[in-house]
This record gives sequence, C-alpha cells and structure tokens, in this order.
Amino acid sequence: MDRLKQRFQEKSAESKKELKDILTNYGEKSLGDVTVDQMVGGMRGVKGMLWETSELDPNEGIRFRGYSIEDLRRLLPKAPGDTEPKPEGLFWLMLVDEIPTEDDVNWVTERWRRRSTVPTYVFELLKTLPSDTHPMTQFSIAINAMQNSSVFSRRWKEGMNKNEYWDATYEDTMNLIARLPRIAAFIYRQTYKGGKHISPDLSLDWGGNFAHMLGVSKKEDFKSFTRLYLTIHADHEGGNASAHTGFLVNSTLSDVYYSFAAAMNALAGPLHGLANQEVIAWINKMTDTLGTKSPSKEQIEDYVNTNLALGY
Repeated sequence: MDRLKQRFQEKSAESKKELKDILTNYGEKSLGDVTVDQMVGGMRGVKGMLWETSELDPNEGIRFRGYSIEDLRRLLPKAPGDTEPKPEGLFWLMLVDEIPTEDDVNWVTERWRRRSTVPTYVFELLKTLPSDTHPMTQFSIAINAMQNSSVFSRRWKEGMNKNEYWDATYEDTMNLIARLPRIAAFIYRQTYKGGKHISPDLSLDWGGNFAHMLGVSKKEDFKSFTRLYLTIHADHEGGNASAHTGFLVNSTLSDVYYSFAAAMNALAGPLHGLANQEVIAWINKMTDTLGTKSPSKEQIEDYVNTNLALGY
C-alpha cells in the first residue's frame, strides 16, 4: 500500500470513529428549526452536511484544514525556483490533514505522472464533436468516456466488500486527477487554438505541466500562477452545487468518473462555474464601455452602481 493511501486509511478510520461517537452522543440533539423560505430556497442556510476540509468565511476568506491561503503559500512545498505552492501539496493536506514534506509532494507528482496517460480513443472522441461544443460539455464527455477503466466498477462486479470501497475510490481518484490536465489542455487547444496541441512535459510537476500544455505563455510566471490558482480553487466547502452533486451521485455507489462528471455538469451552469465566463464577458463589456483596459477604482465603482441601478 502506498504511503498516502496508508495515511488516508488511518485518517479515515479516525474520522469514522469520531463520527460514530458524535452520532452516539449527539444524534438526537436538535440543531434548530427549518423555515419554508429555507426549503424553497434549496436549503439555503440549513446545515446539511459535515465538512472539515475547507471553510469559507465572508470576511476572512477561505481556509483549508484551518490554513489560510497565505499560510499555504508559506508552508506548502514549491517547485524549484518558484514562490507558489504545488497543488500536490494541498491534495495531501486535504486527504490526511497534514502539511506534507517536500519528499511527500514529489512522491505525489511522480505517482500522478505515472497515471497520467489518457487513452487515445478519448482524444479521438473529442475530435468528432461539433466545433462549437462547449468546453464543459467536452470535459464531461471525456470523463465519462474513461469510466470503463474504473477500478471501483470492476471490483464491485467482483464482489468487493464495502470496507474496501474507499480503496477502489482512492485508485480511481488518483487516476482521474492525474489525467485531468491532459484532457483540459487538449480541449482548450482543440477549441481555441485550431487543434494545435502541445505534448506533455513529464519533467514538470502537475500544475506546471498543465500550464505548459495550455501554451498560453512560455514564461515561468504563468506556471507559477497556475500552481497557485489550482491550489486555492481545490475546495470551497461541500455545500456548493458541484461538490454536493458529486457527493450525492457517489452516495449511490456510482464510481468517481460518474460522480465527477455529474459534478462538472452542475458546475457548468451560469449560476455556478459558468459564472466565471459570464463575469469575463461582463468585464469585457465594461472596458469597452469605459474605453480603457485599465479603469480606475472610481470608474469601476460608478459602472457597477449604474448596472445595479438598472437592475442588472
């Protein structure tokens, strides 16, 4: 058993016992009333799950396992010559609640490198899609297309004991995460760069290689930005639409591929992940209206207030 899986098993056993104790001692305790407004609003403001890996505070910002973004930038191991953390380090922290060593992070990088090969048929399938197929649709299709390699699905058919579910899920998760940069970069280059793809550089870490395959910039600062971006977007509490959808689907014993694809479909809506796209379009409209790519704080504030007054 590999080192991260061993620690994850130990941590899971501790958490399982802790949860059992909570249910034994406090299972009948009331957490308050639920209003009709909260139910109609999709359980808004209702405590509906136990979530330990991250907490989003409206004033302090997000914390991962209790660590702020600045804490992570200071404590997590970095790529050689970089000032930003490698996402592999946050992955380790999220799973076992430990700040990893540089050796631990290098170990994750190497394991993901070994697991990063994407079946050729996935790329061929993506090439058959209409050119105007939205990138999120392509992403979901590619993830589902790899489901036939699911360790969980295979072992379920072989009669896997429920105490082994976590093990098969771990294997699927490691395989899928390792492949995601290759798939995402392929979709980007296929959609926006005329299908001129960039081969992976296996000497790079997970985030650095993703930046390399995107080909947005050959400068090291883009690799650095990508590492930080992927680190701070790794988890945003379990109550958002995509995370909640993933857990809900996985609770039916659908494997990681089905669950993650479902989460991506929830993320694609204009009130969730696609909001990023909508915001970029709004910013472009603002800069066109103001006639500058570098508006002042006052110009931005006036533009926002005008939009709000018009009911946008």
